[in-house]
Amino acid sequence: MLIGELSRRTGVSERLLRYYERMGLIHSERRANGYRDYDEGTVETVRRIRALLAAGLPTRVIRQVLPCAFDEATLRPCPGVLTSLRDQLNVLDRRAADLQAARSLLRRTIAATEGAAGRAPAPDVGTSAPR
Repeated sequence: MLIGELSRRTGVSERLLRYYERMGLIHSERRANGYRDYDEGTVETVRRIRALLAAGLPTRVIRQVLPCAFDEATLRPCPGVLTSLRDQLNVLDRRAADLQAARSLLRRTIAATEGAAGRAPAPDVGTSAPR
């Protein structure tokens, strides 16, 4: 199938499909006219890629674990897969902790700003009228 058909069937843009191919996640044959020709199984592969991306995996990890995938979000325990998944979970946990710290700081800043606004007149930050 041509890339346009693959895009239509998966809901993934042609540009992103080309990126997946450059990253080694999907493969195509070239027709005599140079057009990419994907086999029927590529539809399911793209769906697996999308599910793994939604789970927070970067494409470098997906390239490693994709051969072990047997449906949209289930992997066989191939060598190294669980280690890669756990490593990525640790990355996401650190990001979540960083975001939580940023949210706490922002909440404290808002509270302090609201408290200061109650004690002093708020500066005019809008458009000012001529004096």
